[in-house]
Amino acid sequence: ALSMCFPPHHETMPAGGALFSGFRVLGLFSNHLPHALRYHQKHREFYVVTAVGRCFHTYNVSNSLSEDISCLVADRMLVFAASGCDISAFARNKEEVRRYSGHKQEVRLLLPLGDQLISVDAGGDAIIWDVGSGEVYLRLQFDPVTFEPSALCHPSTYLNKVLLGSSQGALQLWNIKTSKLLYSFSGWGAAITALQQSPAVDVVGVGTATGRIIIHNIRLDETLMSFMQDWGPISSLAFRSDGVPVVAAASPQGHVALWDLERRQLTAQLRHAHSTAVAAATFLHGEPLLITNGADNAIKVWIFDQEGGGARLLRSRQGHSAPPTTISHHGNDGKNILSAGQDGTLQSFSTVHERFSKSLGHGSINKKKEQKKKKGLAYQELRLPAITTFASAVARQSDWDGIVACHSGRLAATTWNYQRCTMGAHHLRPPGAHGNKAAATAVDVTSCGNFVLIGLSSGRVDLYNLQSGLHRGCYGDGGAAHRGAVRGVCVDGLNQLTLTAGSDSLLKIWRFRSKKQEAELQLGTAPASMLLHRESGMLALALDDFMIIVVDTATRRVVRKFHGHGGKINDMAFSPDGRWLVTVAMDCTIRTWDLPSGCLVDCFLVDTAPVGVSMSPTGDFLATVHVDNLGIYLWTNQSLCGLVSLRPLPADYQPAAVTLPGSQPDEAEQEVTSQDDGEDDDEYESPQQLGAELVTLSLLPESRWKSLLHLDAIKRRNRPAAPPVAPPTLPFFLPTQAGLTPRFTLPPLKQTNCVFQSKVVRWGDLAQRSDFVSALESARPLLLLRSLGPAPLSVELSGLSAEGGGAGGLLLAFLRMIDSLLASGRDFDLAHAYLALFLKLHLRSLSQDAVAMETLVHLSERLEAGWAELQASFHQSLCLLTYIKSALL
Repeated sequence: ALSMCFPPHHETMPAGGALFSGFRVLGLFSNHLPHALRYHQKHREFYVVTAVGRCFHTYNVSNSLSEDISCLVADRMLVFAASGCDISAFARNKEEVRRYSGHKQEVRLLLPLGDQLISVDAGGDAIIWDVGSGEVYLRLQFDPVTFEPSALCHPSTYLNKVLLGSSQGALQLWNIKTSKLLYSFSGWGAAITALQQSPAVDVVGVGTATGRIIIHNIRLDETLMSFMQDWGPISSLAFRSDGVPVVAAASPQGHVALWDLERRQLTAQLRHAHSTAVAAATFLHGEPLLITNGADNAIKVWIFDQEGGGARLLRSRQGHSAPPTTISHHGNDGKNILSAGQDGTLQSFSTVHERFSKSLGHGSINKKKEQKKKKGLAYQELRLPAITTFASAVARQSDWDGIVACHSGRLAATTWNYQRCTMGAHHLRPPGAHGNKAAATAVDVTSCGNFVLIGLSSGRVDLYNLQSGLHRGCYGDGGAAHRGAVRGVCVDGLNQLTLTAGSDSLLKIWRFRSKKQEAELQLGTAPASMLLHRESGMLALALDDFMIIVVDTATRRVVRKFHGHGGKINDMAFSPDGRWLVTVAMDCTIRTWDLPSGCLVDCFLVDTAPVGVSMSPTGDFLATVHVDNLGIYLWTNQSLCGLVSLRPLPADYQPAAVTLPGSQPDEAEQEVTSQDDGEDDDEYESPQQLGAELVTLSLLPESRWKSLLHLDAIKRRNRPAAPPVAPPTLPFFLPTQAGLTPRFTLPPLKQTNCVFQSKVVRWGDLAQRSDFVSALESARPLLLLRSLGPAPLSVELSGLSAEGGGAGGLLLAFLRMIDSLLASGRDFDLAHAYLALFLKLHLRSLSQDAVAMETLVHLSERLEAGWAELQASFHQSLCLLTYIKSALL
């Protein structure tokens, strides 16, 4: 998919931090609004349009609107998105080309119908818009008490007709061209929640709030069949159009029912298709593919190729259905981000392209289906609680599990395999821990990928082998490393030291192998979290009093203390070189501290509090997650792109607010260029001359102007060896005029008035006037010259003199044409070639004319000045090229 979002059109983005700027958001795919389906005729492909906050994704992605999108539809050319009381039309999936304003309340329903757009707001006001002009074509007002529109549908083959369903249960058929109510349907005593045209003409599917599905003939006002499902209101209906009589009904519980219209029975179910309500279900025209989307931030494509009419998941794009709580970059290239959310899933998001993102799934108590059936547990009871923290290593991830996660209120930690995208085989818990109510609170995986350290709320710190899952010992006397909950555990890069921090306000340093304590540091305040930069040996601790301290593990002393946050510090991240420490807190600020100088160098304010932060190993992106936000927000490191002045900020610095970045489309998946999507769009035409100081060539083949001065030699070379043979006389012939272009002689006009005509023949009447001579006297002669070859061009220039039948002023007119070409800089090569041939033919006659000589002198000066300027540019370029080629780098 694609993503690009910009700030709202009526807002201005204030200047935030100088070090990081918003780039894009990952992991957002869908919300509770139904998707729209459009068909691209040139590409012969379907595109799905889903709403995500103030943006809509077309797989491609749009620009953002001023408010959250409340309704979304699409036709062949445009995508219509309603936000608040306004409706915006988008072309090429991202450019807002028109805005429709006229509603006084929030727009709830949209329906494109040919060149018109029907919109209905929450107050019952329906407006029919002219899509091209944006004007109101018709306005209808419904009383919400008696008829509140809740669904729209255009019956197939019903010209200018629209069917409206109401919350009261009644239906009305309107002619939007004449503004007449054609027929009213009494309904079925329940609110209408869905209307869908079936493949059969006159037959419409109706979904109600009671879970009833009615297949109704609107021409006869007769119910053909009805179904009933127990999953609540019908949120969406879809008919298969590939010859299989099946209707799909979606429910708020996330299930989809498939009903056979011939046998009039339930044929299959898609249980738990989504974890939340299914917003919309749509069959692709003529294909056994069903597209569904829901508020769980997922879009799924189901293919019907199973026996008995069942479907399986073909592909999906999904993110977290609940806000993520912790993130971390996985790998050394910085292209993948691991994220754990409140929905209990562990997912990997790619910063390169969404197709590389993958979900590692939801943790479960027992993954074998046979054992699930024996235990008889419910679907929700099989799932593990949300992940609170995790650690990963890539060194041995191809051999065994490389990710270890701690779950909320659970003692055992789970292992995950990144390459198989599944939960691992081990549940790591200390031996003899049956009945222990402690929970895992901290975890760290060694850089070699062989061991994992897990800290518990009871103060215990255990060491496990990742390959076998066996317990390899614990730290501290009596099985407890701290007298309170363990807040953080770390291992250095060489597996020499183990560092633990607990709620007893102590930082302890242990030998990794012998598990003996070497040092202890009193912190004064209980730490909330801990982070180690293994390359530099710097350990950062966030304390409960909102202070950050940095400990040098080599000297085992506190080397830096940072104050400034006004809320709980949620997470920290080191830059790859260990120079910067980025912290996020509940005061909605993201601060960057410079460790060598001990100063705050960057700070900016966001709308919602960040709960997690991670910096890529390459240092190009900073990733954050925020409260009540489903996406992962990327910020670019401006210091990699240019010079950034990192001056120390004062203690009373007030950070500026920065809008969270939005969706950004991937360049590799731009759908089409402007000429593909818009038939009426004008193509950009480059001007013939970009600037008066530039010289522009004609781009004609060299054979058209290089051989003009050598026509005599070419004619001698091409002279035939034998005289031409006259063709046989035809039985009849048509009179033609003499000239280069054959033309038939027109019959003489009849003289109606007798006028005396002289019988003396004048020399000027015998001269042949060519098209170029006529154009030189009147319009654009250069266009005719460009269309001629070398030989016809020579003939035309020869005809300008008095001997060739021309007039004396034609020679001067040609010189003025060349002068204007040289002054404008256009067709530089043609101007010189034409002038050279012209002087070769007419220089003797021009030398006898004083006016012509004055014009030639002026033309010569212009030629010398233009060539001197060009020659200076040539010499400068050659000098630079010679210096670059010969310079020693």
